[in-house]
Amino acid sequence: MSFYSAKVKDAEGVRREILREAESAADAAAQLRAEGCLVLDVEEAKGQGGMPGAWHPAWLLPMTGFDVEMGLRQAAAMLRSGVSLLAALETVSAQARRPRAARAWRRVHDAVLAGESFADALAGQKFGEIVVRLAGVGEKSGELDVALARAAEQLEARRALRSLVANALVYPVLAILMTAGVVTFLVVAVIPKIAAFLQASGGELPEMTRWLVEAADWTIKHGGSILVGLAVSVGAWLALRATRHGREIEDALLLRLPVAGNILRLSGTAVFARAMQTMCESGVSLLDSLGVAARLLANRRLRQRVETAHDEVMRGSPLAASLASAREFMPMLARMAAVGEVTGALAETFGETARFHEKMLAVAVKRFSVLIEPVMICITGGIVGFVYIAFFMAIFALAGA
Repeated sequence: MSFYSAKVKDAEGVRREILREAESAADAAAQLRAEGCLVLDVEEAKGQGGMPGAWHPAWLLPMTGFDVEMGLRQAAAMLRSGVSLLAALETVSAQARRPRAARAWRRVHDAVLAGESFADALAGQKFGEIVVRLAGVGEKSGELDVALARAAEQLEARRALRSLVANALVYPVLAILMTAGVVTFLVVAVIPKIAAFLQASGGELPEMTRWLVEAADWTIKHGGSILVGLAVSVGAWLALRATRHGREIEDALLLRLPVAGNILRLSGTAVFARAMQTMCESGVSLLDSLGVAARLLANRRLRQRVETAHDEVMRGSPLAASLASAREFMPMLARMAAVGEVTGALAETFGETARFHEKMLAVAVKRFSVLIEPVMICITGGIVGFVYIAFFMAIFALAGA
């Protein structure tokens, strides 16, 4: 299958250029004629709109949430300006930055052209449940541009929150790996050579130096066993994590961590509140909103709490009471939900909750970064400094002997 660029006149006599995926130029022309277009010219597309005609390394790049977000914003802008949905989808496909994204939007266009609803076409390309639900609501209400804009805003908010959390958690992981690398280099390469030199010089080594040399010798001697133990531990952790119960246990423990757990709780609360605001503003029912919001949460324990709240609401319990038992979320969530239920303004109260916790998350991430950097510097510097002090003491002892 290749992509072909065709110049046509549509049923209204308007000249247009259309990208079409087909086996050959003749097949592409036949498809367009079947759609009522007068085909003027067909040629293989060569890199137009990020869609190379033949295989290209760019095809290895997956479609990301950012690609979906940009496509939704572009489609919403064109729909507001009076462009038809099919024409908007063609433009989004032609202007997509990655070939796979362009192909996905082209398939959505073809599905809509074949008679499917826009929401079903998006679902077929796995654009995400919140996008599908909002598109369906927009189709029924006649405000598809508004629904697509809200879906794009939701994707943008999720992307921003993920970026914040990732920046907070990646730095300490990298710092730990660098510290482990420095320690391994000292133990394997530096300490044995210096120890051999000092022992060959004769004399008694200070206790601090002897302890360091013995620790290095023991580590080298049992290095294979240590690596095997680490590999078995990681394998057991991955096997446990692959099970639903194991993942829930892991996610529950992560939420209990002193600093990182608070960041994860803030993030989960903000994601849930923002999703509920978007769905409620779009007219989605409360039960459907809870179902969609639950699937947006990466933490399984938080997702389980929302699913439990969904079941309790379905049995007739108030939303606030159902969320009050979910202590993994921040306490403000249930209180604001109670206010929203009484006033009938759930969307507004969820929006306020989301904005507050997004700001709190930004502050928490900044504080975490400020705290973790000096801690990791002290740990790394302490290890390296201990090694240097131990060997300088040995050199001074030998020099004075």
